[in-house]
Amino acid sequence: MKRQDYLTWDEYFMGVAILSSMRSKDPSTSVGCCIVNEDNRILSMGYNGMPQGCSDDEFPWERDGDFLDTKYPYVCHAELNAILNYTGVNLKGAKVYTTLFPCNECTKALIQVGVKEVIYLQDKYADTPSVLASKRMMKCSGLTYRQYKPANKTASLEL
Repeated sequence: MKRQDYLTWDEYFMGVAILSSMRSKDPSTSVGCCIVNEDNRILSMGYNGMPQGCSDDEFPWERDGDFLDTKYPYVCHAELNAILNYTGVNLKGAKVYTTLFPCNECTKALIQVGVKEVIYLQDKYADTPSVLASKRMMKCSGLTYRQYKPANKTASLEL
């Protein structure tokens, strides 16, 4: 008889997104993303961080202060990184697993590449203009979204 306690696809792919988020150097918000095709194959992954060639020791990680002295003009979000990391032909019909609901800029990119569904873990910025704009664009474009419901399973890694 086969095991009964194996991971569901949602658990597996959200686990990959969570693991990806652990690569982020952001001290306040670590985000991970996993893009999957209709056959449940991982197409790409990403996490939030500085662009290639921009040292995460030289660029700021602050959230407050003069705009150019904060992380906001520099950090590439996990969803955009996952899109940019993809080396295949297209992402049409793909699903995105992300640890944080996508901002409006990432949502525009997700819509443009043909993603059909976003599965997110947290929506802690739900009342911000950025996320409200994301949800408005998703509704208009037919991009569906749903919150991942944790299964209360524990997975541990010894690295």
